[in-house]
Amino acid sequence: MQFDVIVIGGGPSGLMAAIAAGEKGAKVLLIDKGDKLGRKLAISGGGRCNVTNRLPIDEIIKHIPGNGRFLHSAFSIFNNEDIIAFFEKLGIELKEEDHGRMFPASNKAQSVVTALLTRLENLNVQIKTNSPVADIDYEEGQITVHLNNGQCYTAGAVIIAVGGKSVPHTGSTGDGYAWAIKAGHTITDLYPTEVPLTSSESFIKKKELQGLSLRDVSLSVLNPKGKAIITHQMDMIFTHFGISGPAVLRCSQFVVKAMKKWNLSEVTMSLDALPDKKEEPLFQELQKIIKAEPKKSVKNILKGLLPERYLLFLLEYNEIDPAIQGANLSSEKIRTFTRSCKQFEFKVNGTLPLEKAFVTGGGVSVKEIEPQTMASKKKNGLYFCGEILDIHGYTGGYNITSALVTGRLAGINAAAFAKNK
Repeated sequence: MQFDVIVIGGGPSGLMAAIAAGEKGAKVLLIDKGDKLGRKLAISGGGRCNVTNRLPIDEIIKHIPGNGRFLHSAFSIFNNEDIIAFFEKLGIELKEEDHGRMFPASNKAQSVVTALLTRLENLNVQIKTNSPVADIDYEEGQITVHLNNGQCYTAGAVIIAVGGKSVPHTGSTGDGYAWAIKAGHTITDLYPTEVPLTSSESFIKKKELQGLSLRDVSLSVLNPKGKAIITHQMDMIFTHFGISGPAVLRCSQFVVKAMKKWNLSEVTMSLDALPDKKEEPLFQELQKIIKAEPKKSVKNILKGLLPERYLLFLLEYNEIDPAIQGANLSSEKIRTFTRSCKQFEFKVNGTLPLEKAFVTGGGVSVKEIEPQTMASKKKNGLYFCGEILDIHGYTGGYNITSALVTGRLAGINAAAFAKNK
């Protein structure tokens, strides 16, 4: 069967691409191997669907450390404010939360998925679910998509929007890389990003801090010389295998890159539990309050400085008996304790596997993609969008913004290409 545009993949970028192509009057077929479309959308933002982020464009690009600059041209054509307008036109009222994150007012991801599916239906986009693609043939003038069940479809343009390799239960299992290679594309190294970190430190192995959350701490990844490569100030949590939480997820790709760059088996991280205080004034302050209450136990004097489990952990780490009276604590001990409040160093030895990551690092090289159209520079009529591209951001609406913007451009331009043939 002949179509103008075939979109492979029914995630955020594929849905947006199919709608954009349909709005340009193209005859569109959307193919997905799963039983329902928008599975990744339905679980994003904790099931509430963080559809985009309202920060200024330059800020958004900063939050996409993996080739975010490639999106400059795309954002000049269709940006986060356009995404907001697009959803509002579909009848989805959005609300802004912390750090510019935009959610549906209903707090239900499903309302976003339903609105997109209704739009596809209104545009007469044909949909084939439970239809894994076996192969793609690129002939001059047309592209043929072969399904596992033996059916095949041809089109003037094909958009590959099958995602990366993370969150495989939503269908992202890396199928698209082989089709990209067949078309002459380079796939950059794939690695997990936005992923919890593992550690074999004894306090992790003994689960001493398991389940402890620390709020608004400053976490750094250090290079072999002990200098911070990156620092993120957010929440974190200790787990039975290492560390997780927002600050950790954001640091994770820098750990992966440091291990590769310097051929390390472990990377040192530094945790500042009191980022709003400088070390020397903190030392003076602690010395003063400890000397002021000589008869009280150190544990009681310092109560409230840090969460109790972490406070007791750092006292033990510095070989300070929590029951010792203030009068009996040396200045030297107060100084080492202060230092560990500000820079508790520990080693991590990697990440959970790519399948457990929120986002895939690496993918189809952006050097081989036209930045204003998402067209392949290797094959006429071939387009890429979403996470299959070597573009990755932090969590918080940045990856989905990239997916929707690249999807929109791929759809518009694939339709124009197919109809002008």
